Amino acid sequence: MQHAVGSPLPPPHQPGHGPAAGWSSAAHHPGQHPPGTHQGSAPVPPPPAAPGFPAATPAAPTPAVPAAAPPAPQHAPAPPVPETTGHVPLPPGGPVGMPSAPPATAAPDPTTTILAVLLIGPAGAGKTSVAKYWADHRRVPTAHISLDDVREWVRSGFADPQSGWNDSSEAQYRLARRTCGFAARNFLANGISCILDDAVFPDRPVVGLGGWKRHVGPGLLPVVLLPGLEVVLERNAERTGNRRLSDEEVARIHGRMAGWYGSGLPIIDNSQLDVAQTAQVLDEVLARAITSPPSW
Repeated sequence: MQHAVGSPLPPPHQPGHGPAAGWSSAAHHPGQHPPGTHQGSAPVPPPPAAPGFPAATPAAPTPAVPAAAPPAPQHAPAPPVPETTGHVPLPPGGPVGMPSAPPATAAPDPTTTILAVLLIGPAGAGKTSVAKYWADHRRVPTAHISLDDVREWVRSGFADPQSGWNDSSEAQYRLARRTCGFAARNFLANGISCILDDAVFPDRPVVGLGGWKRHVGPGLLPVVLLPGLEVVLERNAERTGNRRLSDEEVARIHGRMAGWYGSGLPIIDNSQLDVAQTAQVLDEVLARAITSPPSW
């Protein structure tokens, strides 16, 4: 027997199953709501009484139940925390100013001062050996930047000046100087001293010293390493590869380097000094240069 009131009952619940497909525990037809519920703020009146039955007593209003909060959105798992290496902010490199002189009461200590040094000399003067030793034995972080090393980064198309000086070799030397200058500025901006070595000729100061001053800054301290010709020839004979020059070329370069005498730049004659002794004399020269920087 069916009654005229109410809605049809959902099918019986089967153990182990949720509500039957297509059925809702709260409603049967879309857009319709079971008795006693309301949509929005309009109440739903009770159905009229069927003939022969007493009218239904209105039930007490049911307090509105706030709608359940929507489920939290599912986010992708957080990425792993990156390693700190490679994420350290570095200050930009800029022109290097003149090193500040210490108070008059204190002797300058070049071993603990952040410096930018340019070691000048002919092939075989020992620039690379002295620069490496000096950088290795300082009490503050120090980098050695060799112009020849940077110039030889070019592999295919390397312009070897031993095959003849031309526009390509000139361009690669200038590019290497500019690259070394940028590297030195970045090291110095981050508290690391630098020593660079290059065979700068005194009869081409605009190309040599002028280029280094533009690329590094006026605080660069040039020092000339110039042993005697016999010593240079002997050391050059021990070199290999494209860094070994002919005796004639070594003598020609050495003769041009003699023009540094009378230039005002400090000159170290390391003919009778080993590498460690030359590095010690270099510190003494730099101590004087910090107090009274050379004009160049």
